[in-house]
Amino acid sequence: MTQKSRNILVTSALPYANGPLHMGHLVEYIQTDIWVRFQKLRGHRCTYVCADDAHGTAISLHAEKMGISPEQSVALINAERKRDFGEFLVEFDNYYSTHSEENRQLSESIYIALRDKGHIARRTIRQAFDPEKQMFLADRYIKGDCPRCGASGQYGDNCEACGATYSPTELKNAVSALSGATPVEKDSEHFFFKLTDFQSFLQQWTRSGAVQEEIANKLAEWLDGELQDWDISRDAPYFGFEIPGEPGKYFYVWLDAPIGYMASFKNLCERRDDLNFDDYWKAGSEAEVYHFIGKDIVNFHCLFWPAMLQGAGYRTPTQVCAHGFLTVNNEKMSKSRGTFITARTYLDHLNPEYLRYYFASKLNNRIDDLDLNLEDFSQKVNSDLVGKVVNIASRCAGFIKKAGGQLASSDSEAELCAEFMAAADRIADHYEQREYARAIREIMALADKANAYIADKEPWALAKQEGTEQQVADICSVGINLFRLLMIYLKPVLPALVANAEQFLNVEPLRWSDATELLTAGHSINKFKPLLTRVESDKVAAMVEASKELLAEQSTPKVADTELSRDPITEEIEYPDFARVDLRVARIAKAQHVEGADKLLQLTLDLGGETRNVFAGIKSAYSPEQLEGKLTVMVANLKPRKMKFGLSEGMVLAAGPGGKELWILEPHEGAQPGMRIC
Repeated sequence: MTQKSRNILVTSALPYANGPLHMGHLVEYIQTDIWVRFQKLRGHRCTYVCADDAHGTAISLHAEKMGISPEQSVALINAERKRDFGEFLVEFDNYYSTHSEENRQLSESIYIALRDKGHIARRTIRQAFDPEKQMFLADRYIKGDCPRCGASGQYGDNCEACGATYSPTELKNAVSALSGATPVEKDSEHFFFKLTDFQSFLQQWTRSGAVQEEIANKLAEWLDGELQDWDISRDAPYFGFEIPGEPGKYFYVWLDAPIGYMASFKNLCERRDDLNFDDYWKAGSEAEVYHFIGKDIVNFHCLFWPAMLQGAGYRTPTQVCAHGFLTVNNEKMSKSRGTFITARTYLDHLNPEYLRYYFASKLNNRIDDLDLNLEDFSQKVNSDLVGKVVNIASRCAGFIKKAGGQLASSDSEAELCAEFMAAADRIADHYEQREYARAIREIMALADKANAYIADKEPWALAKQEGTEQQVADICSVGINLFRLLMIYLKPVLPALVANAEQFLNVEPLRWSDATELLTAGHSINKFKPLLTRVESDKVAAMVEASKELLAEQSTPKVADTELSRDPITEEIEYPDFARVDLRVARIAKAQHVEGADKLLQLTLDLGGETRNVFAGIKSAYSPEQLEGKLTVMVANLKPRKMKFGLSEGMVLAAGPGGKELWILEPHEGAQPGMRIC
């Protein structure tokens, strides 16, 4: 089991800083974290860095919508990301941002190195320009009618209705998605990375074992044909780094994003004496560099990125590890079905280690999509972790405590214990190869054997007989030792559960090498406390419902008096449109909690002789008893909507930035139930 110590740098793809993390993101970060934790358990120096991908037009537009600067927006999202990742036990050595001085310096130096070696070309291109926003438009910011099938509202590069691809100039009735203005064509000088200079290098590199075979086969479709040079510049206004010596020209976000891996590591090196940047990134380095990414961004990581590194005189990645997408219940994640679940919504309802274990039980080293079947999720966690693994300790611990809290000898089952210890190398190989599902299957097979051993020996029956104390202690001591070995093997996946098990076992933090020995006779254990509770189906259902509610909240206009919460006006309406909305004052006759809903209250509204039942998302600001007797404004002529909890016959309006700050009318403020708001 002894291995030469390795120096390993690991990254996950940088999540784009324009929204919350969701379950699809977590596949990658959990997969990476398990691999990193395994390497550290083996005694290797393994460093895990990541960062927010903080540049680009979408970032500045998101900030504009929020009414804050791009810098403020990415800082807020960065703090939220660190919190959510931390609660999912994803343990980065450094989580940074691409909007950093280290990234600026590295991006500029790599660009200059490529330019000075002749790998950058200048060309004038013609592209769509928004005359109102005074900015060039990427394809996704142009909409119109498909030139093939005529479908409306299609993006500037492909039609979602018929699948056709085309140039934005071919769209019929094209408009800017940002302002609604008709785009005009305008010339601009752009800078191109000459990917064609690296065709032979990339053909060799992609077949060197650095990428999965199925990815290499896909890349060959480009490499065996005619490669296109890569446009690496964008025109102002653009949130990013200005190209040295080129005022008004900025690096395209995908140029500085992968350099963000280097920048995050450099930032860490500046704070730690045991890490040296050049030892990992200089050409010829013996350190290992691994990138974990989704299959949708392989062209950036397996063509552009290694070519940039090669051209600028840096080392290339040891391996790029691509994975598939996440589906939920065998379907694409859906907001309407409540299966587009954010990280925060999950954490509000369920233990993060449930998800870590379920993903591990499904993950392999191929690019297969992974399905989160919510029923299977509950059954697998309950059966494997609670019913099998934790059950071993709970069955044995009480008998050991009755015998004085010290283990007896496990010599009576030396063969069984040896079998468990011998599995360490096979399970380690599965983790190393990212075949987590195989590792989990082997671990659970061992757990089955441990439970079968205890069931066969029946210590609970023996304990009722006289003179069997030593026999019971021997059986249960074997069980505790088998449980400890399982904890070593599961530690990369379930770090919090294992930390609690270590406290129960009264041992130092377990390492992989600890699988070569057993706890000896006389070792004291602590009182057993439940290590994991079962997944409750009602909490899974509540998570799905909360995801639906979140979508409903995001789809409902909010009235607020702060600049931070005011969305920009996207579409003007005529006065007759507004006149159709019937706003009425209503008295809240009754308010009550809605079982299974985290944010809704059920209100009975008195409109002055007529009552309406309405579900309102104002639970964050008011309890039911605070609302009864108060007044609110409602949309009285809104078509009733069937919800899970019943029929909602209107919509309540409240002012405020949200959360606890939502304001409604007091009875003394002069309005009467049924009064129309004009």
